[in-house]
Amino acid sequence: MIISPIEFFRTLPKKICPECGETMKEQAESYLMECDRCLSKKTE
Repeated sequence: MIISPIEFFRTLPKKICPECGETMKEQAESYLMECDRCLSKKTE
């Protein structure tokens, strides 16, 4: 059975930052792997 695109995206797991383990807020056009806090630590 083919699942609808809406159901597919609804059932995806939350994105988790590999650096700190925090659940990230998804953004439509973001391919970032780390959360904002970890990214800001890398640019300092």
